[in-house]
Amino acid sequence: MPKRILVHDYAGHAFPVDLSRELARRGHTVCHAYASNLNTPRGDLQLRPGDPSGLGFKEIPMDYRYPAWKYSFLRRRGLEVSYGHACAGWIQEFQPDIVISGNTPTDCQVLILRAAHRTGAKFVSWIQDFYGIAVDKILRKKIGLISSPIGFYYRWLDGRILRSSDHIVVITEDFIPLVQAEGVPLEKITSIPNWAIIKEIGIQPKDNHWARHHGLNDKFVFLYTGTLGMKHNPALLSDLARLYRDEAEVRVVVVSEGQGATWLTKIKEREGLTNLLVLPYQSFNELPPMLGTGDVLIAILESEAGVFSVPSKILSYLCANRPMLLSMPKENLASRMVRLAKAGIAVEPDDPKGFYSTASAFYRDSSLRDAMGRNGRLFAESNFDITTITDKFLVALGKT
Repeated sequence: MPKRILVHDYAGHAFPVDLSRELARRGHTVCHAYASNLNTPRGDLQLRPGDPSGLGFKEIPMDYRYPAWKYSFLRRRGLEVSYGHACAGWIQEFQPDIVISGNTPTDCQVLILRAAHRTGAKFVSWIQDFYGIAVDKILRKKIGLISSPIGFYYRWLDGRILRSSDHIVVITEDFIPLVQAEGVPLEKITSIPNWAIIKEIGIQPKDNHWARHHGLNDKFVFLYTGTLGMKHNPALLSDLARLYRDEAEVRVVVVSEGQGATWLTKIKEREGLTNLLVLPYQSFNELPPMLGTGDVLIAILESEAGVFSVPSKILSYLCANRPMLLSMPKENLASRMVRLAKAGIAVEPDDPKGFYSTASAFYRDSSLRDAMGRNGRLFAESNFDITTITDKFLVALGKT
């Protein structure tokens, strides 16, 4: 029986839109909601010709000051609470049967859950990471043990959300014991790994319009895309540019915005690193040719960022038929995925020499690049079919 479904993806990533479109194709009335004014890569958050009539999009207002205030815990929390109330208001207006909400800070998520239940909707918590654990770790690093009550509060609130949810979708089976530890029975949990929109990220030639526009079609490109905070250690990228500054054919290209990108721009200007190109976020339509421009695709994740974090860029990289160079803990879920696919090489965040030597190996060895790029694409083709993924979601929704 067709349902009214609100898919809320706070970050506005590409792959949840893929789910919304497929649910609408199957006859459901679907509203895909997301936050405005976030400084992050986005999917194609608008209707296209040929989209099913039951699909719609709703941009929930986030205060315009959010990008500037996101590094202040108290200011950020205030804006996220306000956003949660705005989203709750839209739930009241849309009157869904089911709300699926993911990528959402805890202060927003608890208000969305309450609004769903007030309107009689079932609530599905889509767990990408554990926000309370992240807050606890970050604040302990910043201000020490005096942050313990705050960390305890957010971990408690995360647990309350999990217990109050009608069903829970996690991105890895590794999450299941953590959710069960909060008192959630196994039958209320479904594991569905994240994916990328493989139909829209086709294999692109190196010489494409995006590459030519930026003068990169005849260059060897180390490409980094996506979020780049200071915790991602942007110095790895500036040092990589220094390493190859005398190689006329090599470019280090960073497509990002925010603290890390600003820092790299200052380094580039101060040191005259002409082989370092820092660009703002590109539209989703430019993602395939942008990835095709890269010869080696880079992802960086610091140790404290979480064992289970899977940056969405990794999933898109797998589609692009290009090898990956990762600086992230080997026990990290994304790192394990890339090793399983034999699609790249991961080195520990505290091993910059290993990072640079691996970059050099990729630069010298085209056969290594070709093999790992091909392996990544084959992995994506085997695991990112939206029909199969939506079938799994519908089974989970049937358990609410």
